[in-house]
Amino acid sequence: MTSAAHGKTVAGTTASRLAINPHLPRPVMAMAVRYSLFLLERKAPGPGVEVRVAPWGAIKILDGPASDPHNLTPPDVIELDPDVWLRLAAGITSWDEEKSAGRISAVGERDDLGWLLPL
Repeated sequence: MTSAAHGKTVAGTTASRLAINPHLPRPVMAMAVRYSLFLLERKAPGPGVEVRVAPWGAIKILDGPASDPHNLTPPDVIELDPDVWLRLAAGITSWDEEKSAGRISAVGERDDLGWLLPL
């Protein structure tokens, strides 16, 4: 297999993994998101980075400066859709794959949680 052919195989595999979007009932999806966020919070406690998976959860993790009491937005914020979050938490896709696909919104110096995932 040539490297060009291998690149197409890897890209195809990545594209198929990025397309995984389980059709779960809302209560099951909400529970999966909340529980996996709970696991992340236990794995990396702290006030420094806010991880938001709307509409079902937001947690703060990692050591570092907390939010300014006058400004409700913390210095480091990561936002993901539930399907993206669950793929990452389960190890179906990687942080770099989802970030490259434009599916992660991250602001701040600590904008990469890839080293904490999968859970």
